[in-house]
Amino acid sequence: MDLKKHVTILGVPFVYITKKQFLETVVYRSVEKQEKQMIVTANPEIVMYAQEDSNYKEIVSKADYVVADGIGIIIASKIIKKTLPERIPGFELVEEMLAYADKQKKSIYLFGAKESVLYKTVDNIKNSYPNLTIAGFHHGYIDSFDPTVINEVEETQPDFILVALGFPKQEEWIYENKSKLNKGIWVGVGGSFDVLAGEVKRAPKLWQKLYLEWFYRLLADPTRFKRVIKLPLFLIHVLRGKFSRKG
Repeated sequence: MDLKKHVTILGVPFVYITKKQFLETVVYRSVEKQEKQMIVTANPEIVMYAQEDSNYKEIVSKADYVVADGIGIIIASKIIKKTLPERIPGFELVEEMLAYADKQKKSIYLFGAKESVLYKTVDNIKNSYPNLTIAGFHHGYIDSFDPTVINEVEETQPDFILVALGFPKQEEWIYENKSKLNKGIWVGVGGSFDVLAGEVKRAPKLWQKLYLEWFYRLLADPTRFKRVIKLPLFLIHVLRGKFSRKG
């Protein structure tokens, strides 16, 4: 497995790997060796934002691994004829990490979301994964420069640091603070705490298999339209880049 093989889409380097391979060769192995990894689960919206913010683009590009979270990324890779093997949904990574932490009795730290959502998330994790250790948790309504969270992370030395601040804040916070530990899987998990808390439902399996999870979310929450419209804009940018290279 060549972990250095990437497919670059609009300047963002996606690792060429399946979910199973990524979990086994990167996540689990790094935890056992007590290594440190920053993982970005990037969808078209994140890639588009990186085009507008050079600092954020640099942070994403300097992550240890960027995985393809979103069918739009897979479509883009096909457009440029460097097809990525499969989509790696961020929430599914979180589920796998929690299951692994439970089985191997590892520890996690949870940072982000509203206080009420976070408490439900913690309770549900405790019930579903009783053998893992919750090293600590803190809601996301705190100044990014406040040392409270990172001080607690330093003290508890968790195996997984799950940061649910939404982009770009979660990646910025991880990038600024990960140097303070020598270990840990650091990953921005977006709205995963809302799903773990039971506040938001994932699309049914059939919708997921048909790659229509984005449409299910739009039907459930029409206010997401401004986010969904980013997908066609993203693909237009990819096509422009393809044809400009040909020219």
